[in-house]
Amino acid sequence: MAYNEKLSNRIRESMAALPDVEEKLMFGGVCYMLNGKMCVGVVKDEMMCRIDPDVYEEALSKKGCREMIFTGKPMKGYVYVSEEGMKSKKDFDYWIGLCLQFNEKAKSSKKKK
Repeated sequence: MAYNEKLSNRIRESMAALPDVEEKLMFGGVCYMLNGKMCVGVVKDEMMCRIDPDVYEEALSKKGCREMIFTGKPMKGYVYVSEEGMKSKKDFDYWIGLCLQFNEKAKSSKKKK
């Protein structure tokens, strides 16, 4: 299934002024890498957010947010946000902000040889 291009454009626009942003196709969607690290993306119709594990539980209590389950296990620090959780610009900016804040201290994935 294709991913939501409108949501992807919304994310792209929100990150346009940042240096070192790269788009990569993955998870059957698109991921926006910042400084070589996975930051935020789109899978089907949901925004995939990489957030600080310290705010993970709090984030799950927000409207439209759910765990990202990959290979049968929840991935702590990754959540999906549905349209319901980001209808307003304020809500959308909240999620983008969490992703950008964590990106500063997130570790890069090991490069495959």
